[in-house]
Formats: sequence, C-alpha cells, structure tokens
Amino acid sequence: MYDSIPDILTTVAQRYIGDHPKHSFLFRAYHRGGFRRLGDYRYDLNLDAKWKEARAGQYVYVWGKLWSQQEATLNTGLNCYSPVTVYVNGEEIFKSELLQELFPERRTQIPISVKYGWNDVLLCFVKTEVGFGGIYGTASFKNFPLHFLTPGLDRQGQEGWLYSEPVDEPLSSLPRDGMTEAETGLSWYPRRDWTEGEQKAGAFARIFGTEQPAVAYAWSKLDVIQPGSTPVLLQGKHEGALTLYVDGKEIYSAGQSGNFRVELPRRYGGSDLVAKGETKAGSELWGFTLEDAKTSGTKGWRLRPPHPVAGCHDAWLFTGVFSPGSEPSPQDIVVKDTVFDDGAQGVYWHVDLPETSVRPYLENTHYGKWNYPLGVTLLGLLQIGQELGRDDYVQYVRDHIGLSTSFDRYGLWDREGYGAAGINNQLSAIDSLDDCGSFGSTLLAAMELGDIRGGRDTADRIAGYITDEQERLDDGAFYRVRGSGEMRQETMWCDDLYMSTPFLMRYGQLTGDTSYWDDAINQFLMFRKYLYIPEQQIMSHVYDFVRGRATGIPWGRGNGWVLFSLTELLSILPSDHVKRPELLGFYRDLCQGYLALQGENGLWRQVLNRPDSYEETSCTSMFIYAYARGIREGWLEQPAAYLDAVRIGWEGMTHLSIDYKGNVYGVCRGSGYSFTALYYRDDLGWILNDTHGIGIVLLAGIEVYKMNQQLSRISLDSSVKAVQR
Repeated sequence: MYDSIPDILTTVAQRYIGDHPKHSFLFRAYHRGGFRRLGDYRYDLNLDAKWKEARAGQYVYVWGKLWSQQEATLNTGLNCYSPVTVYVNGEEIFKSELLQELFPERRTQIPISVKYGWNDVLLCFVKTEVGFGGIYGTASFKNFPLHFLTPGLDRQGQEGWLYSEPVDEPLSSLPRDGMTEAETGLSWYPRRDWTEGEQKAGAFARIFGTEQPAVAYAWSKLDVIQPGSTPVLLQGKHEGALTLYVDGKEIYSAGQSGNFRVELPRRYGGSDLVAKGETKAGSELWGFTLEDAKTSGTKGWRLRPPHPVAGCHDAWLFTGVFSPGSEPSPQDIVVKDTVFDDGAQGVYWHVDLPETSVRPYLENTHYGKWNYPLGVTLLGLLQIGQELGRDDYVQYVRDHIGLSTSFDRYGLWDREGYGAAGINNQLSAIDSLDDCGSFGSTLLAAMELGDIRGGRDTADRIAGYITDEQERLDDGAFYRVRGSGEMRQETMWCDDLYMSTPFLMRYGQLTGDTSYWDDAINQFLMFRKYLYIPEQQIMSHVYDFVRGRATGIPWGRGNGWVLFSLTELLSILPSDHVKRPELLGFYRDLCQGYLALQGENGLWRQVLNRPDSYEETSCTSMFIYAYARGIREGWLEQPAAYLDAVRIGWEGMTHLSIDYKGNVYGVCRGSGYSFTALYYRDDLGWILNDTHGIGIVLLAGIEVYKMNQQLSRISLDSSVKAVQR
C-alpha cells in the first residue's frame, strides 16, 4: 500500500468522511422569553429583568442540560451579578466569593466535569439589592460554542434554560433531568402553554397578533403513505381569508372565514402543503384547523413537519407577518435557509407555542462547521477528488461548504436578533483572519467547479472584512489587536499569511481586481521584514509589538503555512508580474533554509532547529507540497536535492504519520505563542487525526503524485527521443 499514493490518500479521505458523514443542522424550538446569549456565546442570566418584584434574600434556580459524547472537562466562564452556587449532576462544583459578587465585570473560569450522556447544570442565585443573576456559558466560543438545552420531560429538545419562581428557602432536593416540571415542586418559566383565550383565537392570531392587516404562511408536509384510487380528503375551517397550495399549486381559496373541503388525487409520497392566511386590522380570530386522516374519514395519509424541529410536536411551521401584497410567493417560502423580507428586520420560522421560534444549531463536530483547519482539510479532499476522479469527494466538500454559505445571511440575522447564532459561529462573528481566510479560499476553489448557494455573497463579505476591517500596521501589514484570546493582542503571526493571502489571490482572480494580489504580495514582503531569520533562512513564529521584537522561535507549522501560501501565490501570479522575481527569490531562500533542517527520517521537527522536539506531520506535509510543486513548475534552481527531500519526506510520512486505516499521527494541536522553544516542544503535543494536518497531508500526497507523473512523462519522452536518434 505504501507504494501507491492514490491508495494512501483514498484511505485517509475515506476514514475522514466515514468519521464525519453528512448531517445537516439540527432545528430546535427556542423560547424568546428565555435568556439571550451575548456575543461571547454566554447566556445573560439577568434575573432582575425576569423578577422585578423579587425580594433581597430570595433564591431563583436556573436549570439547563448538556450532552457529552464522552467523559470530559469543559471550560466555562461566569460573571456574578449576585451570589451563586453551581451544581453539575447534583454535585456542588462552585460557590461564589465576595470579590466575585462585588465586581460583576470579573470573569471566573469554572471547569466542569461531564459524563457521557446528559448532564444537569443548575445555578442557584440569591437576590441582592444591587443585582440578581449572572453571565454563564462557554469559556471559548470560537472552539466550543456551547448551547444548553431545556431540561425535564415537558420541553424535551428545546434550546435554552428554565428559571424558577423566587423562593424564600433553598431546595432540599435538587431537580434532575427526567423529572417533569411539576415533580420538582417549583413553577418554571418561560411559560410553556397558551391560555384558553389564545387557543380560541387561532394559530395565526396567537403567534403573530391581529393589530394590523397582515399575511402569514404555514407550511407542512402532506405525506401519502398508502397508495390507492380513493382521494385524499382535506377539510377543516378557517378564520380570515385562506388559500391552500400543494407543491405550489392552488387547491383552495376563500376571501373570508368559512369551512373547506378539498379532494386530492392520492399520489404516494410527500408534498409541500402551504396555507396562506390574511386578516384585516382588529380581527379577534385568525387561523385555521385541518382535520387529520382519522377525523376526515380517509386513511393512508398524514401531516408531518417539513423538517423536524426538536422541542415541538406540531406538524406546522409558521412565518410572517407581511404587508398584504408584499408577501413572498408560496413557492418561495418552502425553504429553510432563508430569512424572508417583511420590509423590516426580516422573519423566519415559528412554531405554535408561546414566543417560540425555530433556530438551526450545528451539533456535528466537523460536517457543516466553518473554521480554518477544516478549510484546509476540505481543500485537500477537493483536490484529491479532482485529481483521482472521485466526484463523491468533490460533492462532499461542496455540500459541506454550501451548508455554511447558504445559511450565511441567516447566521448574521440570527446573531443580530438573538445575540449569538447556533451555526457558523466564526463566520457570523468574524473578528480575525482565522475566522474567514482559510475556509474562504477553499470556498473560492470549490466555486471554480460551479456555483455554491450563498457562496459569492460570503466571499464578498470576507473580502470586505480583510480589506476594510482587519487591523493593519501603518505599512499595511496585518496584525492582531483584538481577538478571542488575550495572547493575540498586539502581535503578528506568520500563520496569518495562510489565513489571508491564498484567499486574496483567488478573489483577485475571480473579480479581475489585481489590488487584491497587490495586498497579498505586500503581506509577504512586510511579514518577511518582521519575522524572517536571515542567518537560518526560516521564519520566527510571532512578532510581539508590545515587546518590540520577534520571538525567534521557528515553529514548524507556522513556517509551513508561510511556504505553502507563497507556493499558492506563485501559482496564480503572472510570470511577468514586476514583483515575481523578488517573491520567487524569497521562496527559494526559504526552501533552502528548510532543506538544511530536514530530519533523518524525512520529517521536520516541531521546532525546526531543535532536534530534540518531536517529528511533526503538518509542517512536513507543507514543505513536501511546496518542494514538489516547485519541481513541477521549474521554480527551483537545483531540483535534485529537493527531489530527494520529497522522496524521503513522503516515505517517512507513510511509515510514521499515516497508518493502514488512514489515521494521521503527529499533527501539533492549535498553538498560542511563546518566547521559549520549550512551550512548543513540551506543551504543544500532537493530536491523532487533527484537522490542522489531514488536509495538508492529502495536498502533499497529491502534489507528490502529480510530480511523479510529470517526471515519468519527461523520462519517457527522453527515452523515445533517444531511440529515435
């Protein structure tokens, strides 16, 4: 197997796809009367806003639950508005202290141990004269954007927390998941049920109100489960005007309240059933009811949700309201990735529960997720799919990307309305190059094979961020002022060349605007000024502007990103570009520097100039990729040494980095930075099948494969010419 590069790459790709199959977002019911998440994805548990009449000294419990696939420790963060005790699975794990209670701006890190399965998280807050509640949730929203689910048996599947009525004494027995709300002995909020009057008003009226003339839609699936010749009978009544559509075709319409009876051909399978309701201002009743199959007397059909919504058992979803005459068409509303234009902020789907919206959530670890390591993972899958004729790999990549981009506008809308989106947590909250450039470059590569829904709009937004919002020095070089971690502030990271320049080159190619190329070129020249170590011809990982110097530590993967990105730039930059000779010279200098540091097994080290650090797979892959590409393109002046480096490097990886099941070893975890090499050597261990390395292993392999094919053709041509002579 080790002699067959396509077999090796296919095995790695198959293992990854098998571990991360296609799953869409999960849709959940969300009560708008609960707690809003903030921009850092923690929940603002402001109990003063919920219980204005609560007295000092009273207690309120806030109850949620988390699912975990394994025993683990999760890092959470808490700010206290008032005293609080935190319980996990019935055990007290934290109790606030005086300074935490007096200074609500102080954030406390709280690690919580979770078991496999469901885990109860309960916070008990005490009301004071100056505050009540706190802010609680994930401590790392970029990597772990936790969302809590509603516990208990009554609202299974809904997102968010329950909060109790105020009580004078703490509970002697804590609530646990599996109880009904009544079994806990407390009343829980936000409210769960409609009042009797709201039930009588009709679904449209209780969900949207009737203060003004309005149009609203309901959407369900008509599922014929028994074929036959007898028709399907739809009958019921409606308050207000109603039009019914099946697969976009009108089957009933009435301009005023009444009863309806419609017979449909019994066509086996599912059809979109849409109800369009319209009301005049001041109407007390607005809605419709549709009898089920048993009540109507015709069997073999049912209504089901157009897509499942956890936390709701109704067959209908609702959206609105729209001004009469400006509503979308019934054909256009049967989608789940669209925010509909209502002439204001936009509207999405609701369910028939008090103040309850539908929201999508990403609950896969990989598929559908947008982050920079997955950007390079998917690029590797895309390129081997193209080169090896595996259209299934290409489609997998395009579907993954399309799931993110098709919901991009929704994610921005959700974040604006609810504080933090349950999908696209990085794409909807871009504040660094990590959030956009790597995955954005793969998006553009995939778009070369055909349109991707929402792809161009997403790419334009990324270009706007990089060009207009990303922090820069006076010379135009990117650097990090803000971000999700303190250590990112006032620094320049060589990693950011990968997080920006491949996207800029591809976007310039897409738009024909070469100013994006100019920006990418300038980044390399400026980063070289700050980070290049000329005596070794390699790059320092980070420049710290607070200290006024580079770290001087040549982290392997950081250097790999530099050479990989420069290779990508040279592949697009025209041969007659005025800056090409300088950039090609920089490429050759770096290649020479790295060549001198290759290890005896063919791999490069985690710290390039420290032989006592471990052999690291991702940087090795990027150096092999860049060398093989340089040999193919004729960029290297003395290619023989680099050909040997590629050969022993790839052979070393096939023996040390990749096993027969396609597992990838030796990929360094995500890093911070340090002025000591010991941090990189000892603290940054490697992770099995880490996405920082899988894609680049695939890219290296396919580049070696293409190089070998080209050299074989050249040798064959030379042999043929020799025979002819």
